[in-house]
Amino acid sequence: MSQTYLLFNDEFHADDFPVLTTSNRGFKFGDGLFESMRMINHKLQFADLHADRLTAGMKALKIDGHVLMDDYFLRQKTADLVKKNKWNGNVRFRLSVYRQGAGVYTPESSKSGYVLEGIPLKATDYELNAKGLIIDVYDEMTKSINKLANFKTSNALLYVMAGLFKTQNRLDEAMILNQNGFLCESISSNIFIVYDKQIYTPALTEGCISGVMRSTVMQICKLNDIPLVEAQISPEILKEAEEVFITNATQGIQWIMGYGRKRYFNEFSKFLNEKLNAL
Repeated sequence: MSQTYLLFNDEFHADDFPVLTTSNRGFKFGDGLFESMRMINHKLQFADLHADRLTAGMKALKIDGHVLMDDYFLRQKTADLVKKNKWNGNVRFRLSVYRQGAGVYTPESSKSGYVLEGIPLKATDYELNAKGLIIDVYDEMTKSINKLANFKTSNALLYVMAGLFKTQNRLDEAMILNQNGFLCESISSNIFIVYDKQIYTPALTEGCISGVMRSTVMQICKLNDIPLVEAQISPEILKEAEEVFITNATQGIQWIMGYGRKRYFNEFSKFLNEKLNAL
């Protein structure tokens, strides 16, 4: 198997080379954030939306260097990594940004560093899952609503615990609640609920990630005159909903088949996935 590479602060390293030390603030304190991105046929999808969220997140965390990490930076660095690895142009990326420098809880500087990793994919478009997912609600821990809730920060213990719950209960995905007991998101995606032929999704004020695919699906709905409401949503609606699907930037749209004994359709999921690929 040929050697693959990652990009660490503008330098290529073998992907198994230890580029981070134990003093790294991302490792020690979760002092950073990340973006998960998808390239299809050598085109980085929704680079401007990823750059906007990354910039806003770095500003919220008071990490320097956000001006440089624009959509041009994302397109250029991902293209460089594809070329270095001789990939086919269909890749899933993770860009991790952290605060460099010493200090304990109080940083001594706010200079940024980054690691860009990639995994080549075979698919050349967004594929709707053939088999619907089985879900349940994870309620052992809830997500706090605060100024960092809409960003993908390096503090991911809530999602790790929800992931363990998913595995222990043989689920495909788990729904996460916010501090007030309302639907927030899933482990890795935003949530959409179809009820009475109308689509609902938790509002950003409910503490969910400001998902790139969430924004894209909302725009597709607007262009196709599909009613969509951002709202505060009780988990009880899962028992009455006609359809449930989740979205993220790397997988696109994934439809939910079952919650307990409840079973769902996938009419909207199929339609929106077709429109997504048409983009």
